[in-house]
Amino acid sequence: QVQLGESGGGLVQAGDSLRLSCSASGRTSSINGMGWFRQVPGKEREFVAAISWRTGSTYYADSVKGRFSISRDNSMVYLLMNSLKPADTAVYYCSGRRLFTGGDYFTESSYNWWGQGTQVTVSS
Repeated sequence: QVQLGESGGGLVQAGDSLRLSCSASGRTSSINGMGWFRQVPGKEREFVAAISWRTGSTYYADSVKGRFSISRDNSMVYLLMNSLKPADTAVYYCSGRRLFTGGDYFTESSYNWWGQGTQVTVSS
Protein backbone atom coordinates (compact mmCIF):
# COMPACT_ATOMS: atom_id res chain seq x y z
CA GLN A 1 0.00 0.00 0.00
CA VAL A 2 1.10 3.55 -0.71
CA GLN A 3 0.20 6.66 1.23
CA LEU A 4 0.28 10.12 -0.31
CA GLY A 5 0.26 13.47 1.42
CA GLU A 6 0.09 16.92 -0.16
CA SER A 7 1.29 20.25 1.18
CA GLY A 8 1.95 23.74 -0.07
CA GLY A 9 -1.50 25.03 -0.91
CA GLY A 10 -2.64 28.48 0.09
CA LEU A 11 -4.06 31.84 -0.94
CA VAL A 12 -2.12 33.80 -3.56
CA GLN A 13 -2.78 36.62 -6.01
CA ALA A 14 -3.10 36.28 -9.75
CA GLY A 15 0.34 36.12 -11.36
CA ASP A 16 1.99 34.64 -8.29
CA SER A 17 3.74 31.29 -8.04
CA LEU A 18 3.16 28.38 -5.70
CA ARG A 19 4.81 24.99 -5.27
CA LEU A 20 2.84 21.97 -4.16
CA SER A 21 4.60 18.96 -2.66
CA CYS A 22 3.49 15.35 -2.44
CA SER A 23 5.19 12.82 -0.24
CA ALA A 24 4.83 9.12 -1.03
CA SER A 25 5.37 6.52 1.69
CA GLY A 26 4.81 2.81 2.12
CA ARG A 27 5.54 0.48 -0.81
CA THR A 28 6.93 3.19 -3.07
CA SER A 29 8.68 0.52 -5.15
CA SER A 30 5.26 -0.31 -6.58
CA ILE A 31 4.74 3.19 -7.99
CA ASN A 32 4.88 3.57 -11.76
CA GLY A 33 4.04 7.25 -11.95
CA MET A 34 2.36 10.09 -10.14
CA GLY A 35 0.08 12.89 -11.10
CA TRP A 36 -1.80 15.95 -9.96
CA PHE A 37 -5.51 16.48 -10.42
CA ARG A 38 -7.73 19.33 -9.29
CA GLN A 39 -11.37 19.76 -8.49
CA VAL A 40 -13.74 22.65 -7.88
CA PRO A 41 -17.15 22.23 -6.22
CA GLY A 42 -19.79 20.93 -8.60
CA LYS A 43 -17.28 19.79 -11.22
CA GLU A 44 -15.45 16.57 -11.94
CA ARG A 45 -11.85 16.16 -10.97
CA GLU A 46 -9.60 17.13 -13.86
CA PHE A 47 -6.09 16.16 -14.85
CA VAL A 48 -3.33 18.72 -14.32
CA ALA A 49 0.06 17.04 -14.74
CA ALA A 50 1.82 13.69 -14.36
CA ILE A 51 5.26 12.16 -14.43
CA SER A 52 6.45 8.66 -15.23
CA TRP A 53 8.82 7.32 -12.59
CA ARG A 54 10.42 4.93 -15.06
CA THR A 55 11.12 7.29 -17.95
CA GLY A 56 10.75 10.74 -16.40
CA SER A 57 8.30 11.68 -19.13
CA THR A 58 5.92 14.47 -18.15
CA TYR A 59 2.36 15.19 -19.22
CA TYR A 60 0.32 18.37 -18.88
CA ALA A 61 -3.21 19.56 -19.41
CA ASP A 62 -3.44 22.18 -22.14
CA SER A 63 -4.75 24.69 -19.60
CA VAL A 64 -1.51 24.62 -17.58
CA LYS A 65 1.08 23.86 -20.25
CA GLY A 66 3.88 26.41 -20.13
CA ARG A 67 2.88 27.60 -16.65
CA PHE A 68 3.07 24.49 -14.46
CA SER A 69 5.99 22.11 -14.07
CA ILE A 70 6.00 18.67 -12.43
CA SER A 71 9.15 17.10 -11.06
CA ARG A 72 10.26 14.27 -8.86
CA ASP A 73 12.97 13.82 -6.23
CA ASN A 74 13.01 10.27 -4.86
CA SER A 75 9.63 9.76 -3.20
CA MET A 76 8.63 13.43 -3.46
CA VAL A 77 6.73 14.91 -6.37
CA TYR A 78 6.40 18.66 -6.86
CA LEU A 79 4.08 20.84 -8.87
CA LEU A 80 5.49 24.30 -9.51
CA MET A 81 2.70 26.62 -10.56
CA ASN A 82 3.65 29.92 -12.17
CA SER A 83 1.50 32.77 -13.51
CA LEU A 84 -1.44 31.57 -11.48
CA LYS A 85 -4.93 32.59 -12.55
CA PRO A 86 -8.21 32.69 -10.62
CA ALA A 87 -9.31 29.78 -12.84
CA ASP A 88 -6.60 27.67 -11.17
CA THR A 89 -8.46 27.87 -7.87
CA ALA A 90 -9.29 24.30 -6.79
CA VAL A 91 -8.45 21.51 -4.41
CA TYR A 92 -5.34 19.84 -5.78
CA TYR A 93 -4.90 16.11 -5.32
CA CYS A 94 -1.76 14.05 -5.61
CA SER A 95 -2.22 10.60 -7.15
CA GLY A 96 -0.14 7.50 -7.80
CA ARG A 97 -0.21 4.69 -10.35
CA ARG A 98 0.69 1.12 -9.52
CA LEU A 99 3.15 -0.80 -11.68
CA PHE A 100 1.54 -2.56 -14.65
CA THR A 101 -1.54 -0.37 -14.42
CA GLY A 102 -3.08 0.21 -17.82
CA GLY A 103 -4.53 3.39 -19.18
CA ASP A 104 -2.97 6.72 -19.92
CA TYR A 105 -1.65 9.31 -17.49
CA PHE A 106 -4.50 11.71 -18.22
CA THR A 107 -7.31 9.53 -16.88
CA GLU A 108 -8.38 9.53 -13.24
CA SER A 109 -9.22 5.82 -13.29
CA SER A 110 -5.58 5.03 -14.16
CA TYR A 111 -4.51 5.98 -10.62
CA ASN A 112 -4.64 3.73 -7.60
CA TRP A 113 -3.77 6.00 -4.67
CA TRP A 114 -4.84 9.49 -3.73
CA GLY A 115 -3.87 12.12 -1.21
CA GLN A 116 -6.32 14.12 0.88
CA GLY A 117 -6.01 17.26 -1.24
CA THR A 118 -4.73 20.77 -0.63
CA GLN A 119 -6.62 23.98 -1.37
CA VAL A 120 -5.20 26.52 -3.79
CA THR A 121 -7.01 29.83 -4.03
CA VAL A 122 -5.96 32.50 -6.52
CA SER A 123 -7.48 35.94 -6.04
CA SER A 124 -7.84 38.44 -8.86
